[in-house]
Amino acid sequence: MSDIPDRIVCDVLVIGCGISGATAALELARDPRCQITVVTKASDPVECNTYYAQGGIIYRGEDDSPERLVEDLIRAGDGMNNRSAVRALATEGPELVHELLVRRYQVPFTLDQHNRLELTREAAHSTNRIAHVHDATGRAIEEKLIEELRRRPNIQLLTRHTVVDLLTPSHHSLDRLAIYEPLSCVGAYVFDESADCVRTVLAKVTVLASGGLGQVFVHTTNPSGATGDGLAMAYRAGARIINAEYVQFHPTVFYYRGRARFLISEALRGEGARLLNSEHQPFMHRYAPQWGELAPRDVVARSIHLEMLRTDAPCVYLDLASVMPSATIAERFPNICSSCREYGVDPTQEPIPVVPAAHYLCGGVWVDEWGRTSLRRLYAVGEVSCTGVHGANRLGSASLLEGLVWGVRAATDIRPKLPEWEVVDSRNIPQWQTERAIDPADPVLVEHDMGTIKHTMWYYVGLVRTRLRLERALRDLSNLRQDVDAFYRTTRLAPGIISLRSAILAAIIVARAAWENRESRGCHYRED
Repeated sequence: MSDIPDRIVCDVLVIGCGISGATAALELARDPRCQITVVTKASDPVECNTYYAQGGIIYRGEDDSPERLVEDLIRAGDGMNNRSAVRALATEGPELVHELLVRRYQVPFTLDQHNRLELTREAAHSTNRIAHVHDATGRAIEEKLIEELRRRPNIQLLTRHTVVDLLTPSHHSLDRLAIYEPLSCVGAYVFDESADCVRTVLAKVTVLASGGLGQVFVHTTNPSGATGDGLAMAYRAGARIINAEYVQFHPTVFYYRGRARFLISEALRGEGARLLNSEHQPFMHRYAPQWGELAPRDVVARSIHLEMLRTDAPCVYLDLASVMPSATIAERFPNICSSCREYGVDPTQEPIPVVPAAHYLCGGVWVDEWGRTSLRRLYAVGEVSCTGVHGANRLGSASLLEGLVWGVRAATDIRPKLPEWEVVDSRNIPQWQTERAIDPADPVLVEHDMGTIKHTMWYYVGLVRTRLRLERALRDLSNLRQDVDAFYRTTRLAPGIISLRSAILAAIIVARAAWENRESRGCHYRED
């Protein structure tokens, strides 16, 4: 039996513990009076998108400036960026990397021969400004942050806890007059997988940091938990969602036997790697003569897609071996080399087979410059949110920096308000009601429905979109949602059925946004 109470009361509930959620929790925990509960559906809290970010985090190069970074962000975002958010990232971000990640948490960034941070360049950056830990930057950052979370006595870290729904008085209060109040969030219903029960978590404020939705596509760089949970629960609660059509596809993901397997960092192209077609000929000069391999991600991904169609090939190749010594490749990219060798490919000697894959949601839950959503006392940070920093397409290594900056910004805005706020009267929020004699979710049905979502999104709402494909996707997904909702209501709760319910709604949100926007911008490309 678990010793965790069925009803948890805290000052702040943080949903997710990637760089944005962990940073927000740690900044809030500096006040020892603040009681914070952090929940993650993973069994190991490092399992999140942050952990798998290979390339690095934006810092500041020798010839760099906030103005130069602003220009690069807006160019990559195809002009759709929120200027005030971009300015905040460019001015505050590099200093936070230094103060928090380098000095306070001592992330072991790779150093150059002068014992300074080694800086590299990625696509669409105009200078070398990416700090990294070889090719496993996210892993190094996440491991340090989780260590810090575990050290703080006023942070309760709950693993294998999947959020079912956000709690809003308008939807859940026993006082029916609450529907006349402005929308607000007072916590969440959270399923504890270990105890097989749903806990009611009541908080003064909730920080949504649940990550992205890559798992609604066949090919993705995202871990298994990225099923759009936060986007779906925020939508059900009534939060404003924007720019959901802007799903960035990473151009280079290792391809093996019909599947994208793992990310091949953009840093390889930053170091000079060339893209080759199935005939082992370079092709990027035909699609992006100005940038070549260092074009913005949406341009590179579509160029690969078109070249695969032109040559009737299942993949293209990324060649670093011909431009960098073998020993340097092995030293600079040890994890990529190790992962490729597991599939019989040696990047130090031969080109790497790659395909594009769903990577990052540039849109999400609308937030202002401090991470506040359209619901009172609900903040959103990281990939689940849309600050407008990325516009229509994300600049490489900007996501970790955005998570860091808005984790700090949200905490800064929350901290002085906590004494004024109170936890909702628990008598007005009912415990989760579990029906009796309901069957467990059939894993075969869950897997089949997830497969239908993935294939529908990949073929109809993927790299290249048309009105007919999008309308077909919306019809198919809407019909499936009815089946999934019925499935959800009549089966015993489990992580699989909760994620399936989130995934189908997240997929519909993206497909509908893509259908409504007829203008091709950034990573949203309408062929018609």
